[in-house]
Amino acid sequence: MLRVSGTKIVDKDGEEVMLRGAGVGGWMHMENFITGFPGHECQIREALDEAIGKEDAAFFFDKFLEYFITEADVKFYKSLGLNCLRIAFHYAHFEDDMNPRVLKESGFKPLDRVIDLCAKHEIYVVLDMHAVPGGQSPGWHADNAAPQLAEFWRHADFQNRAIWLWEQIAARYKDNAWIAGYNPLNEPAVKDASKLVAWYDKVHDAIRAVDTNHILFFDGNTFASDFSQFPDEAHKNWTNAAFSIHDYAVFGFPSSPEPYSATPQQLLRLKKTFEKKQAWMVERGLAVWNGEFGPVYARAEVEGSGYEEINERRLHVLRDQLQLYEEAKVGWSIWLYKDVGFQGMTFVDRSTPYMQLMQSLHAKKQRLVVDEWGADDSKPEIRAIYEPLEKLIEANVEEKYRTLYPMPHWTLRRRVARFARNTLVAEFLVQEWADLFRGKTRQELDDIAASFKFENCVQRMQLNDILQSQRVQ
Repeated sequence: MLRVSGTKIVDKDGEEVMLRGAGVGGWMHMENFITGFPGHECQIREALDEAIGKEDAAFFFDKFLEYFITEADVKFYKSLGLNCLRIAFHYAHFEDDMNPRVLKESGFKPLDRVIDLCAKHEIYVVLDMHAVPGGQSPGWHADNAAPQLAEFWRHADFQNRAIWLWEQIAARYKDNAWIAGYNPLNEPAVKDASKLVAWYDKVHDAIRAVDTNHILFFDGNTFASDFSQFPDEAHKNWTNAAFSIHDYAVFGFPSSPEPYSATPQQLLRLKKTFEKKQAWMVERGLAVWNGEFGPVYARAEVEGSGYEEINERRLHVLRDQLQLYEEAKVGWSIWLYKDVGFQGMTFVDRSTPYMQLMQSLHAKKQRLVVDEWGADDSKPEIRAIYEPLEKLIEANVEEKYRTLYPMPHWTLRRRVARFARNTLVAEFLVQEWADLFRGKTRQELDDIAASFKFENCVQRMQLNDILQSQRVQ
């Protein structure tokens, strides 16, 4: 088993193992920008049940799970020299809200299959609970369709159910040496950080009661960015623990304050942001792992002829971040392995049945800017709609009352976007997405799901070349 020794992750012989790889999102936990739907996973699943019936919907999603990661993906991944795969999963694969604390064995079928493939090709796995009952943050990536609420922090039973599920998972995998560890909670966000620390105490003790082997990767508060409110000695309650930051750089997104050219000031900002996020661990001599980072990429059909220049700047950001991580000897997991064309190392070819089926809807999503991640809402036609609402709040609410958690991550502009665009407008497109599947035969549903097979995907060559240059020796 891998374990933590001081600031390092080491193998059974005490030799350092630098975990470098990518996250698999959009698979056992689906997100709108990754998989190409509007709104939230819970919404599209309900809508597809209504559109084509529960049996056909279940058939489609089962095939999607089967095709999204196959041995071809794992072989390709290994060829890049990456040695760790962070797998995001949704609690609902293993437990039903209407039948809580009854384990769904079916949830383990795709997970076991991919863990076994990774073991075959000597790739470590980090299991990442990306969505918990009630939502651990006000984000779509917690499958939280009510973004002003993170009910996980308001109901003890939600918290206890997540702990119960980790007990089941830990008991199943406690002897699996190709699992590097467990990431108990992705990107928590709670105003009172003591609630997060208390939950970490409980989940640590519950897992350790059945599994003393695996590393626990604890995310910081406020989307894995902040450990500053953790008690000084909190880490002493947690054995064999590493601490996970997420280090997205603003220069890699459309919201960048300026084009990136690696000026001294820009490099300093990258460095200071990275150092601030890991400061609590560095001061205490603890192990740090960067669980998510990476830019998004421009597309010819959206940004036009200048998209390649944009992407070169964003890849420059990535190279400079990787240099920082190399100097600090911090392992990492880039976000993201596969998607429909925005951030992935691989992405679904536009000629496939799924992308052809969704072409018009994807164009509408882009035009209305309904996905939050990497959104460019600077277009005049978008600002003309939402800026008046921002100004209404500014004119009638004192500034001290506008600084609502999770500031500064959610500025007023971003908060309005989350509620008005990414939740309200997106909700009206959910059934439209599902209705595109109406009348499809089982064979057609299979073909649509097969769009996500490795052989039906395009490799993002420049990104993968950069990652391969970081290959673990």
